[in-house]
Amino acid sequence: MEKAELAAKMQENEAWVEGKKVKIDYADKGVIMLDGVNKAVTEEDGDADTTIKVTWEDWQAMADGQLDGMTAFMTGKLKVEGDMSNAMQLQGVLAKLRG
Repeated sequence: MEKAELAAKMQENEAWVEGKKVKIDYADKGVIMLDGVNKAVTEEDGDADTTIKVTWEDWQAMADGQLDGMTAFMTGKLKVEGDMSNAMQLQGVLAKLRG
């Protein structure tokens, strides 16, 4: 799946944290902004309540259920800046994408 495809699927499934902005930073692949304030998913960079830094490969593994989010965090494959509670709610976001 390409990033634009993922952003579209996230928009379709309303995969955001209500009232919060969560940025997923894929380093060289750019970002996806889950904007729960404006109820939109974009590929535009900007300020966020929480920023999650993860490689595209590790994100795909998490989305496929091959890599647990907590394991990724504990092993340093996933880094969180800002409000940690928003990151915890992303498990639900991933579940929406699988469902």
